[in-house]
Amino acid sequence: MKGNVRVLFLCTGNSARSQMAEGWLRHLSAGRVQVYSAGTEPRGLHPLAVRVMAERGVDISGQRSKLVSEFQGQAFDYVVTVCDRARQSCPSFPGARTLHWDLPDPVEVHGSEEDRLQAFRSVRDELESRIRALLQFLEEA
Repeated sequence: MKGNVRVLFLCTGNSARSQMAEGWLRHLSAGRVQVYSAGTEPRGLHPLAVRVMAERGVDISGQRSKLVSEFQGQAFDYVVTVCDRARQSCPSFPGARTLHWDLPDPVEVHGSEEDRLQAFRSVRDELESRIRALLQFLEEA
Protein backbone atom coordinates (compact mmCIF):
# COMPACT_ATOMS: atom_id res chain seq x y z
CA MET A 1 0.00 0.00 0.00
CA LYS A 2 1.43 3.35 -1.04
CA GLY A 3 1.71 6.30 1.35
CA ASN A 4 -1.17 7.60 3.37
CA VAL A 5 -4.33 6.32 1.73
CA ARG A 6 -7.37 8.37 2.79
CA VAL A 7 -10.88 6.91 2.59
CA LEU A 8 -14.21 8.59 3.35
CA PHE A 9 -17.40 6.55 3.79
CA LEU A 10 -20.63 8.46 3.17
CA CYS A 11 -24.19 7.63 4.12
CA THR A 12 -27.32 9.56 4.86
CA GLY A 13 -27.46 9.35 8.67
CA ASN A 14 -23.85 8.39 9.45
CA SER A 15 -25.32 6.27 12.22
CA ALA A 16 -24.78 2.66 11.14
CA ARG A 17 -23.47 1.59 7.70
CA SER A 18 -20.78 4.24 7.24
CA GLN A 19 -19.82 4.03 10.91
CA MET A 20 -19.38 0.25 10.72
CA ALA A 21 -17.39 0.64 7.48
CA GLU A 22 -15.12 3.19 9.15
CA GLY A 23 -14.62 0.86 12.11
CA TRP A 24 -13.86 -2.16 9.92
CA LEU A 25 -11.33 -0.36 7.73
CA ARG A 26 -9.55 1.19 10.70
CA HIS A 27 -9.45 -2.20 12.46
CA LEU A 28 -8.48 -4.38 9.49
CA SER A 29 -5.86 -1.96 8.15
CA ALA A 30 -4.28 -1.67 11.60
CA GLY A 31 -4.00 2.08 11.13
CA ARG A 32 -2.37 1.93 7.67
CA VAL A 33 -5.37 3.74 6.15
CA GLN A 34 -6.69 7.11 7.28
CA VAL A 35 -10.42 6.47 7.43
CA TYR A 36 -13.39 8.75 8.07
CA SER A 37 -17.16 8.66 7.76
CA ALA A 38 -19.83 11.30 7.40
CA GLY A 39 -23.47 11.75 6.53
CA THR A 40 -25.63 14.08 4.51
CA GLU A 41 -28.07 14.21 7.49
CA PRO A 42 -26.16 12.89 10.55
CA ARG A 43 -28.36 11.29 13.21
CA GLY A 44 -25.89 10.08 15.84
CA LEU A 45 -24.12 6.77 16.29
CA HIS A 46 -26.68 3.95 16.54
CA PRO A 47 -26.27 1.78 19.68
CA LEU A 48 -26.96 -1.43 17.76
CA ALA A 49 -24.13 -0.62 15.34
CA VAL A 50 -21.81 -0.29 18.34
CA ARG A 51 -23.15 -3.55 19.80
CA VAL A 52 -22.79 -5.73 16.70
CA MET A 53 -19.32 -4.42 15.93
CA ALA A 54 -18.27 -5.16 19.53
CA GLU A 55 -19.45 -8.74 18.97
CA ARG A 56 -16.63 -9.00 16.40
CA GLY A 57 -14.05 -7.23 18.59
CA VAL A 58 -14.26 -3.84 16.87
CA ASP A 59 -14.93 -0.87 19.17
CA ILE A 60 -16.64 2.03 17.40
CA SER A 61 -18.10 3.57 20.56
CA GLY A 62 -15.68 6.51 20.34
CA GLN A 63 -16.80 7.46 16.83
CA ARG A 64 -19.33 10.24 16.23
CA SER A 65 -21.73 11.26 13.48
CA LYS A 66 -20.35 14.02 11.29
CA LEU A 67 -21.80 16.21 8.57
CA VAL A 68 -20.15 15.69 5.18
CA SER A 69 -19.40 19.43 4.97
CA GLU A 70 -16.76 18.92 7.72
CA PHE A 71 -14.67 17.25 5.00
CA GLN A 72 -15.23 19.71 2.12
CA GLY A 73 -11.93 20.77 0.61
CA GLN A 74 -10.02 17.79 2.00
CA ALA A 75 -8.30 15.34 -0.32
CA PHE A 76 -9.34 11.68 -0.34
CA ASP A 77 -8.10 8.78 -2.41
CA TYR A 78 -11.47 7.01 -2.21
CA VAL A 79 -14.98 8.15 -1.37
CA VAL A 80 -17.34 5.23 -0.78
CA THR A 81 -21.09 5.83 -0.66
CA VAL A 82 -23.00 3.09 1.13
CA CYS A 83 -26.52 4.14 0.17
CA ASP A 84 -28.22 5.53 -2.92
CA ARG A 85 -29.42 8.71 -1.19
CA ALA A 86 -25.88 9.67 -0.19
CA ARG A 87 -24.65 8.92 -3.70
CA GLN A 88 -27.23 11.27 -5.18
CA SER A 89 -26.45 14.12 -2.79
CA CYS A 90 -22.71 13.52 -2.33
CA PRO A 91 -20.61 16.62 -2.87
CA SER A 92 -17.67 16.37 -5.22
CA PHE A 93 -14.27 15.37 -3.90
CA PRO A 94 -11.90 16.18 -6.79
CA GLY A 95 -9.25 13.54 -7.36
CA ALA A 96 -11.00 10.84 -5.35
CA ARG A 97 -12.05 7.55 -6.86
CA THR A 98 -15.68 6.95 -6.00
CA LEU A 99 -17.13 3.58 -5.14
CA HIS A 100 -20.78 2.82 -4.49
CA TRP A 101 -21.95 0.05 -2.21
CA ASP A 102 -25.76 0.15 -1.94
CA LEU A 103 -26.44 -1.59 1.35
CA PRO A 104 -29.80 -1.86 3.13
CA ASP A 105 -30.24 0.46 6.10
CA PRO A 106 -30.52 -1.68 9.24
CA VAL A 107 -31.89 1.32 11.14
CA GLU A 108 -35.07 1.05 9.05
CA VAL A 109 -35.76 -2.53 10.17
CA HIS A 110 -38.54 -2.77 12.73
CA GLY A 111 -39.68 -5.73 14.73
CA SER A 112 -38.20 -7.64 17.62
CA GLU A 113 -34.79 -6.80 19.00
CA GLU A 114 -33.50 -10.06 17.46
CA ASP A 115 -34.86 -9.02 14.02
CA ARG A 116 -33.14 -5.66 14.33
CA LEU A 117 -29.87 -7.21 15.53
CA GLN A 118 -29.94 -9.64 12.62
CA ALA A 119 -30.30 -6.73 10.17
CA PHE A 120 -27.31 -4.96 11.74
CA ARG A 121 -25.26 -8.19 11.76
CA SER A 122 -26.04 -8.83 8.11
CA VAL A 123 -24.82 -5.37 7.07
CA ARG A 124 -21.80 -5.69 9.40
CA ASP A 125 -20.78 -8.96 7.76
CA GLU A 126 -21.31 -7.64 4.22
CA LEU A 127 -19.18 -4.60 5.07
CA GLU A 128 -16.43 -6.80 6.46
CA SER A 129 -16.32 -8.75 3.21
CA ARG A 130 -16.21 -5.59 1.08
CA ILE A 131 -13.60 -3.93 3.30
CA ARG A 132 -11.37 -7.02 3.08
CA ALA A 133 -11.65 -6.90 -0.73
CA LEU A 134 -10.89 -3.16 -0.73
CA LEU A 135 -7.82 -3.73 1.43
CA GLN A 136 -6.65 -6.50 -0.89
CA PHE A 137 -7.02 -4.09 -3.82
CA LEU A 138 -5.12 -1.35 -1.96
CA GLU A 139 -2.31 -3.77 -1.09
CA GLU A 140 -1.92 -4.70 -4.76
CA ALA A 141 -2.19 -1.13 -6.09
